[in-house]
Amino acid sequence: MNNFNANSPEFLARFWSRGFFAIMALAGLIFFFSSYSVISPGYTGVIFNIWTGSLRTVPQGIAWRFPFITQVQSYPTALRTYTMVRRSGEGSSAGDDSIDLPTREGQHITQDISVTYNTSEEQAAQVFKAFRGADISDIESTFIRRTIITVAQNTAGQMSLSEVISAKRNDLQENIQKILTAELEKMGFHLDKVNLGASHLPESLEKQMQQKMAAQQQAQQAEYELQKQQMLAKAEVAKAEGEGQSILVRAKAQAEANRLLQSTLSQNLIQSKAIDKWNGVLPQVSGGSTPFIDLRNLKASKE
Repeated sequence: MNNFNANSPEFLARFWSRGFFAIMALAGLIFFFSSYSVISPGYTGVIFNIWTGSLRTVPQGIAWRFPFITQVQSYPTALRTYTMVRRSGEGSSAGDDSIDLPTREGQHITQDISVTYNTSEEQAAQVFKAFRGADISDIESTFIRRTIITVAQNTAGQMSLSEVISAKRNDLQENIQKILTAELEKMGFHLDKVNLGASHLPESLEKQMQQKMAAQQQAQQAEYELQKQQMLAKAEVAKAEGEGQSILVRAKAQAEANRLLQSTLSQNLIQSKAIDKWNGVLPQVSGGSTPFIDLRNLKASKE
């Protein structure tokens, strides 16, 4: 049976030999896993050489590099949305993250907004250089966030409250998108879309708007009633005019009939009608009326 001696030269040699190989194996594993980075789908990788200062971009997949000499960072080429809203849990930041917007009158509202953007493989190196290799989440929480707030506030400050929340809301969105596009392009990003969400008014301002809307509705109702009464009055006038016209037409027709009747009557015709109705008996009492018969005409007609 061999005696085990931990202090023997043979044991120490074997221990250090095995330790060295273990260290080398561990170092080899570390070197291997540090020699590449995985670029996720929808991203472009930027490899920066610390010694030479050179930059190059690589597509999604595995990007090989020299450990401790090159640095790899990835930026989104697929569309990415940064959201700032009041409702907790729905925005890119926790809690109420809606933007405070001033108006031309000095009023303030809070506005939900979302911005969709990305970069390209050609511009990814520019983004890396502009932000010194910062991660995209850090860029969003600083540059992109501040730029959105500044552009939105400056644009809304030139408009009235009613224009911001209703009358020129589309203009506000378009102007923000136009200015923000230019600001992001300077840093290597491409803006795809700005979407304005809900507008949130202070409670006092909300009451004023409700009262104004109620007054407008009442005015519209009064205008409707006035127009209705005017239409009814016009209808009555038209009816009266129609009836008067009808009476006038009938009167004219009756007058024309009377004129035609008068023009066809003659004295002989009247006498003939009277003779036809006379029974030949003269009145027995004088002083009364006698038949209107012209005896001379009667005698002449008999001869």
